[in-house]
Amino acid sequence: MKPEIPDLLLAPLIPAAGTTLQQQLYRRIKQGILQGQLAAGTMLPSTRQLAPELKVSRNTVLNVWTQLQAEGYLMSDRQGSRISPLALPAVQTDDDTLASWPLAKRIDLFHHSREMDSGALPLRPGIPALTHFPLAAWRRTLNQILSHTPPQLLGYGDPFGDPELRDVLAQQLRLTRGVRCDAGQIVITEGVQQALTLCVALLSNPGDHGWIEEPGYRGAKAALQAGELNVVPIPIDQQGLAPEPIHWERTPPRLIYTTPTHQYPTGAVMSAARRLALIAAAQQHQAWIIEDDYDGDFHYHGEPVMAMQGMTDNAPVIYLGSFSKTLFPALRIGFMVLPAPLVSRLRPALHQLLRGGNRLEQQALTHFILSGDYRRHLGKMRRLYRQRQAWLRTELQRAAGQSIPLLGGNSGMHLVLPLDPHRDDVAITRKLLQAGYAPTALSTFYLQERVQQGLVIGYGNCSDTQITAATRQLSRLLSWPG
Repeated sequence: MKPEIPDLLLAPLIPAAGTTLQQQLYRRIKQGILQGQLAAGTMLPSTRQLAPELKVSRNTVLNVWTQLQAEGYLMSDRQGSRISPLALPAVQTDDDTLASWPLAKRIDLFHHSREMDSGALPLRPGIPALTHFPLAAWRRTLNQILSHTPPQLLGYGDPFGDPELRDVLAQQLRLTRGVRCDAGQIVITEGVQQALTLCVALLSNPGDHGWIEEPGYRGAKAALQAGELNVVPIPIDQQGLAPEPIHWERTPPRLIYTTPTHQYPTGAVMSAARRLALIAAAQQHQAWIIEDDYDGDFHYHGEPVMAMQGMTDNAPVIYLGSFSKTLFPALRIGFMVLPAPLVSRLRPALHQLLRGGNRLEQQALTHFILSGDYRRHLGKMRRLYRQRQAWLRTELQRAAGQSIPLLGGNSGMHLVLPLDPHRDDVAITRKLLQAGYAPTALSTFYLQERVQQGLVIGYGNCSDTQITAATRQLSRLLSWPG
């Protein structure tokens, strides 16, 4: 006796764009099973019986049966095919239910911030002049790499990164940043944030103290918090990170994050005496210093400030850098320079955590540097950013109608406009965002009490016209006389 055909299967299959009759039948049966319309043990008709009822070929039904059997929804024997017994959820989970499920406690440490845009809005800090990037030269380099790519280059690479790129980087860092390293100490990462995450994971344990600058880079705070460290904000003065003896005594750090060349966001440069004192104290307390040289390539007056890492032999410093500001953020290529004694100790872990990807981009970057295109681009950007910084200073002074103090120094791609304590910099940035400008509130860079109000203003990706229009908008918000 032939099994009765369930009503669910008898509904006609209607041809539709983007889906085949086979896919429709498969989804219909699968949904019927998961929704309880086809109970466990239900005998299904044979493919010979169902095909003419649905006006499809027997192969169509046979392919559906085969797929459902492979996924475990059907089981077959000599008597035929029947629905497999499945442990269906007693209660259907909705969005509200899932929203109430517990998450990691560390999630509460991350505070909501405004949604980040792609970097297209003027005044956003940290974004280079994207319209000035030499796309034609980069495209030629990529095409050259792709046209000579052996199949082996499509597989996994060295977890530490492309050897040729690391060799070129070592030469460049020794020459331009005073970093003491060879290619074997360099690890290529997907930007500084991944390097920070690796430092936290490999050099500290939950509950250790991690020092960050106050105010300071929020990505460093996030990395330390994700590693469940006790994050300790260390005040900044005109010479950079300024720890007191009581900090070393009460909260001896395992990690110290700092931006000594150009403190972010205040622009302070850590003095030589302060750097050497920090290195000596870190050696005494067996602490690792993470030196983030995020924009050291953009210095506009005098000689560039050299890296702290190269000041002494065997300094306990992990030096971080990336190409997000010198080239473009979407490239996602950064690096860290490990102290030589750490390389062999961390190699097994790094080989497990990293997979050696982005091989084509890394080789393209190597060729871009060796061809001289990278050096030429940096030279043009230094001149452009110097001019844009000067114009921003001029327009802010003109809009204010008086001389106003600006922080940020003579390098980088941002300036800080301090505001009176009674001003709400978060509210001001919100209004500027509505007008199409994206500076960041200085107060949001503080971990504890919001000590100072101000605006962190990026000028890297702003034209002179946009800078002028933005300062006029700011002048209206602040009721400046200009």
